[in-house]
Amino acid sequence: MTTEVTDILRQTDLLRSVPPEFLQDAAKDVRWRTFRRGQVVFTAGDPGDTLIVVISGRIKVVVRSADGGELTLTIIQAGGAFGELSIADGGPRSADAEALEDCELLLVPRETIQEICNRVPSAGQALTDSIAFTLRRLTEATSDLVFLDLPRRLAKVLLSQPKDVDGAIRARLRQEDLAHQVGGTRQSVNAALRGFEKRGWIELR
Repeated sequence: MTTEVTDILRQTDLLRSVPPEFLQDAAKDVRWRTFRRGQVVFTAGDPGDTLIVVISGRIKVVVRSADGGELTLTIIQAGGAFGELSIADGGPRSADAEALEDCELLLVPRETIQEICNRVPSAGQALTDSIAFTLRRLTEATSDLVFLDLPRRLAKVLLSQPKDVDGAIRARLRQEDLAHQVGGTRQSVNAALRGFEKRGWIELR
């Protein structure tokens, strides 16, 4: 199990530069968890005491209003990691995380990541780079919400989805999930998708 965990950690952008012996030590502190589709991983205000690596499945990170409104900040694919902000400052979770489908996750204690960053400067730089990337992405998303209409925001989200080996994008998101990403309603997203379909830009299935 330790070898398998070490291999998974080495594949993340944050830890790929860490020597194997350091990762083997870190693997001893890691917890392996499974979550069902729709299950909450954490909520805003929870202690930010772990970095979370997605082994399989997808996780959405969202903020919610008091009246039930929801805005998806990002979707973490298999191989990705999240929770870097709390690793850096020790503060509580700033958003909710929920499984979009059945998931396997690795939970790495904050102290373990901090020790690695202290011993391996490149890992500390990778943590800084990851937080900077997140800040830039959220700045762009905020700008889009203000300056782009919903169809253009929706087009950006669709084009940002991973491509298959044949180069095609086959988005595996419900219209409700898309609405939460673009700050709209399911009805408005459906109307925009129908418009894209009429133009021959997408196929709806």
